[in-house]
Amino acid sequence: MKFDDFRRLCLALPEVEERETWGEATFRVRGRIFAMGSADGDRVSIKATPDDQAGLIALDPKTFTVAAYTGRYGWVSARLEGMRRELAGRVLKNAWELTAPRRVVSENSVVVAQKARRR
Repeated sequence: MKFDDFRRLCLALPEVEERETWGEATFRVRGRIFAMGSADGDRVSIKATPDDQAGLIALDPKTFTVAAYTGRYGWVSARLEGMRRELAGRVLKNAWELTAPRRVVSENSVVVAQKARRR
């Protein structure tokens, strides 16, 4: 996967905006970050629960690792080259759902499910 593919997956989620912060692209829903990375980098950071973090690392330790600084909160660092599009879509959907206000998630649950099936 390339960063542009990752960007498209993020921006396909409802109410997501991209904003540059700390020299990197951050992807936000209602101002709250759920993913970030750099177009010239080979890794991205994605919000997850501590349980999901453990599961992703166990699933593919060559692709997923504990994110620097935010790993203690469950965030993962993912190697773009190792991520399959389908898995990236599911991980980003989960990150979006963890971050978006509950009302936004419930209002858009059908939209998110339909987009996930089209991938």
